Order: sequence, then structure tokens, then C-alpha cells
Amino acid sequence: MPHSRPSADPRSNHLLGALPDADWARWLPQLEHVDMPLGQVLYESGVSMSHVYFPTNSIVSLLYVMEDGASAEIAVVGNEGIVGISLFMGGESTPSRAVVQSAGEGWRLRSSTMKEEFSRSSAVMHLMLRYTQALITQMAQTAVCNRHHTLDQQLCRWLLLSMDRLKGNELVMTQELIANMLGVRREGVTEAALKLQHQGLIRYARGHITVLDRPGLEGRTCECYAVVKREYDRLLPDLVAV
Repeated sequence: MPHSRPSADPRSNHLLGALPDADWARWLPQLEHVDMPLGQVLYESGVSMSHVYFPTNSIVSLLYVMEDGASAEIAVVGNEGIVGISLFMGGESTPSRAVVQSAGEGWRLRSSTMKEEFSRSSAVMHLMLRYTQALITQMAQTAVCNRHHTLDQQLCRWLLLSMDRLKGNELVMTQELIANMLGVRREGVTEAALKLQHQGLIRYARGHITVLDRPGLEGRTCECYAVVKREYDRLLPDLVAV
């Protein structure tokens, strides 16, 4: 994993930024800056995690992978969260895979340190548990959305969640990665994206999506985006709004 000079303060991750000063003083020397290139796998299904990750200007997709290799996204994590909740939930591993969906940077903490801090500090424990409940809501709503809503609506939801976790209005992605996230064929992604482009909501070129009309996207998506957003705001009001 290549390292470069950090361009983002670790506390631009909202969970790290919400830590009380005493906890932050213990964490800071333990945090390690990491580059997070597009498509990098942070952990695989069933493998014990060595670290938890706190994205700053990157986005990580949590994917469920089937036996035949097919996959579908169950949640996204960006500067509002942490990748690796199973460590402090007692599971050590998870059946999902974590893949960088939007390149950037982040910080990581050794799994042993994360578990110690979770048990040591009630403030850390409550913060992480509130975040976990918000993440579970996102997972549940994603499952409902994938079952009941159109691909166009799913793509709008996915774009809005991604934009909430990035500065700016541009997302660099491969068609294949988007298709894997949504559990559809690449042709389906292209058709849905071109439809949104014709409506003037996005500009779409291979590997590049620029959001042109965010209110329009919000009007085009299903209720799932608003449900997830409200739950994050309700559970984590002391964090910078995502």
C-alpha cells in the first residue's frame, strides 16, 4: 500500500473529529496514513481484519460476494464513518468485501488498538455503536431498494450517497465497478446513466460522472436516500453533517 504526504487531516473523518480530546490524544500516535487507490480491496470475506479504516476523501463500498463471483453493494462508507465494524462488534471477520470505490486517502488503526479503545472509553463505544446503527439502516434500506425500485432510482440513490461523502460534484468510477456495486450488467448501468444525462441531471463519460442538478437527482430517486440520510443525522447529530 503506497504512502504519500497526507493531504487531509485525520479529523476530516467525522468519527475521528468527534472523539473527545483525551481519546484523540491516545489515538493520534497510533493512526497511520494510507493511500486508497480505486479498486483496492481493504478486506476479503471471512478474513480476519488487521486494521480498521477511516476514509477522509475516499469512498469504500461494502460488497456481498456470491459463490459464483457475482456481487452487490450493501453499503458505502466515506468521511462519515469507519470500515471494519465487525472488529468491535465481536465478529473479527465479515462475509462482505470492502473495496475502494472512489480513490483518495484515509487513516487506519490496528485492530488490537481499536478493540482496546472500544472497551476502554464509553465515549468511543457509544459513538461507534451509533454509527453502526446508522450503517445497519443503510444496509437494510439498500436491500429494500434493490428489490423494489428501478435501476434509475437505485443509481440516483447511489450517486447521492456518494456525493454526500465527497467534496465537489464529480465521481471517478469504472463502469464495471458501478455494475458490481448495483449487481447489474454494465449495459444496464450505461442505459440508466444515459437516461439521467438526457434529463440534464448528470454528465456521463466512461469512468466519469459529474452531478449537474442535485435537486433534480433528489426528486428522481426513491425514498430510500432520505430514510438513510435522516437516520445518520438523527444518530450522529454531533458530527459534521454528511
